[in-house]
Amino acid sequence: MSIDRLPPGTVARLTAIGGEGSFRRRLLEMGFLPGTVLRVVRRIEVGGVIEIELRGCRVSLNTSEAKALLTRPGTAGTPAA
Repeated sequence: MSIDRLPPGTVARLTAIGGEGSFRRRLLEMGFLPGTVLRVVRRIEVGGVIEIELRGCRVSLNTSEAKALLTRPGTAGTPAA
C-alpha cells in the first residue's frame, strides 16, 4: 500500500521505493530506505501534502510523490531515530 493511502497516525515499514532517476535518488538521500519505520503525521488536503516522520525528522511530500513509497502497514514500534 502506498503512503498516500495511509491515515494520519499510522506507523508502517517502507517496503519499496518507486519512481525514476533523480526523484528516486532524492528520496533515498532523504532517508527513505526499504525497511525504515515511518509514521504519517498529518495530511493537508488543500495542497495535497502529506507530512511523514522518519529517522527523527519530518518530511512533507506531495500526494503524487507519496504514491511512489510502498509500505506494509501495522508494523509495531515507533519511527526509527
